[in-house]
Amino acid sequence: MKSDIEISQATSLAPITEIAEKINLSFDDLELHGKYKAKIEFDALDRMKKNPEGKLILVTSINPTPAGEGKSTVTIGLGDALNKIGKKTVIALREPSLGPVMGIKGGATGGGYAQVLPMEDINLHFTGDMHAITTANNALSALLDNHIHQGNELNIDARRIIWKRVVDLNDRELRHITVGLGGPINGVPREDGFDITVASEIMAILCLATDINDLKRRLSNIVVAYTFDREPVTVGDLKIEGALALVLKDAIKPNLVQTIYQTPAFVHGGPFANIAHGCNSILATRAALHSGDYVVTEAGFGADLGGEKFLDIKVPSLGKAPDAVVIVATIRALKMHGGVAKTDLSAENLSALKTGFSNLAKHIRNMRKYGLPVVVAINQFISDTDKEIELLKELCANEEVKVELASVWEKGPDGGIDLANTIVETIATEENNFHSIFSRDHDDLNEKVETIVREIYGGSEVVYSKKALQQLASFKKYGWDRLPVCMAKTQYSLSDDPTKLGAPSDFDVTIREFVPKIGAGFIVALTGDVMTMPGLPKKPAALNMDVDEKGNAIGLF
Repeated sequence: MKSDIEISQATSLAPITEIAEKINLSFDDLELHGKYKAKIEFDALDRMKKNPEGKLILVTSINPTPAGEGKSTVTIGLGDALNKIGKKTVIALREPSLGPVMGIKGGATGGGYAQVLPMEDINLHFTGDMHAITTANNALSALLDNHIHQGNELNIDARRIIWKRVVDLNDRELRHITVGLGGPINGVPREDGFDITVASEIMAILCLATDINDLKRRLSNIVVAYTFDREPVTVGDLKIEGALALVLKDAIKPNLVQTIYQTPAFVHGGPFANIAHGCNSILATRAALHSGDYVVTEAGFGADLGGEKFLDIKVPSLGKAPDAVVIVATIRALKMHGGVAKTDLSAENLSALKTGFSNLAKHIRNMRKYGLPVVVAINQFISDTDKEIELLKELCANEEVKVELASVWEKGPDGGIDLANTIVETIATEENNFHSIFSRDHDDLNEKVETIVREIYGGSEVVYSKKALQQLASFKKYGWDRLPVCMAKTQYSLSDDPTKLGAPSDFDVTIREFVPKIGAGFIVALTGDVMTMPGLPKKPAALNMDVDEKGNAIGLF
C-alpha cells in the first residue's frame, strides 16, 4: 500500500471555497491561505451561532503504546463514514506540533485513506498559528525581562519568575539555561528554560477563549512571577495583554481544511494532553457544532488524560458535553498491555489479549462514570486473527459495551460504516446523564487531584512533595485553591510510571510541583518525571525527510 504522503499527494483536493459551501460559508467568510486552507472570519463565527447545534462525538483511546492505536485516523474515518451514510458531519481536530512531527510520534493528520489534507502543510507551518503562539509567548518573556532591566517598578523577584520561553521543537538542551549574561547592558542574569510551544499557557488560552475579549481577559490573568513580598505578578500588571492579543488576532480564528473524501474539517489549536489539556479550540468545536448534524472530535492520548480533561476542563467552557464517547483500541496494543514485546505482536496470543483488555475495560468504566454512552472502535490490523477478534468482542460484551471493527486506514469511509451506524443508534437510544466526577467549584485542588487518581487512574494514594504542599497553602491564600486541575502525567500508563501497563492498582501518584495557569483557568499538577520540553529519539523522523526540486515533501510519513 502507498505511504500516507503518497496517498495525500495523489488526491485531488477541492478548492477550500467549495468545502466552505458545504457548511454554508461564502468566499467573504474566509481568510484564504492558498487554494486549500482558510481561516473563518469573526463575523461568520458570530452568524454561525444562530444555526442549530449538532451532536458531539468524542474520540479517545486506551493508553498509547509503540504498537499504535490510530485515534486521529479513526476520528477522520468516522467523520467520512457518517457523511457516507447521509449524516451531515464535520470534524474538529488539533494542529500537529513540529516537535513530534520531526521526532518519533509523527503528525496528527490521520493515516492511509483517513487523512485531513493538505497533510504536508498541516504538519509543517500550516497557517502560522504555532509561530504566532510562540511569538506571543516569547514577547511576554522579553517584555517581562525588560521591565526588570528598566527599573523593576513592580518589585519582581527575578528568582521567582515562572514564565518560560518556548519553541515548537523537541530540544532537550533548552530545558535549563542561564540568561542575561555579559554584564548590565544584557539584562539581569538568572536561570531560565524553554518549554515546547504546545505546553505554553498561551496555547491553552487560545484553545479555551470564546472570543477576542475573552482572549484578552485570560491573557491578562497569566501569572508570570512573584514579587519580593511573594505576591503574584500578572500580564495585566505589566499592561501588555493588548499587545499579546494583537499578535494572536489571526491565530485565534479556526482553520478550515478537508479530508480525502472532502469532509469539512476544522483543525485548530494543539495542546499536548500529557502536559496540557489536549483538546482543540472552543471556537473550532463551536463552529463545527453549528455547521453539521454530527461533529467528531478527538482528545489527546488516552481517556485518562485527554478524555478526562475534555470532560472536566473543556466542557464547562464549551457549554456542551459529548453525546457519545468512542474509545479506540487495537488488538496489537492490547496484547502489548498484556505483556507481549513489540517484536512479537503479529503472533496470535489470546492470553495476552485477555490480560491487556484490563486497560480498555478501565477506560470504558471511567467514561461511564461521567454518565456518557460509550462505544469501542477496534482499529483493525491485517495481523488480527479471527480468534482474537472474537475474544475481544466477547470481552466487550462482558462489559456491556458496543464494539465495532474499523478499517478506515485501508478502506476509508467504507471501513467505518458499521461504526458510524452504531454511533448514530447509540446517540438515539442510550441515555446521556453527563456529570463531573467531582464538584468543580467546591472541591479543593487536593480533593480534585485525589479524585482523579482514585477514580480515573485506579491509584490508592497521592504523595505531595514539600514544594507541592507549600504551593497548596499559597494557592489558598491567592484564591486559586478551587480551580480545575490539569494533570501532567505519562501517557503510557494509568499510573505515573510508564512501565506499569494494563490496569495497575494500589499504586501511589507523586505530585512534585504545581504550576498555576490562571489565564487558562486551571492548575497544572506535575507528576513523575513528565517533562514540558521533550527530547528527540536516537533516530528522529527528520532523518527521513527531504524535498524534491518541485518543492514536494518526501518522507513525511
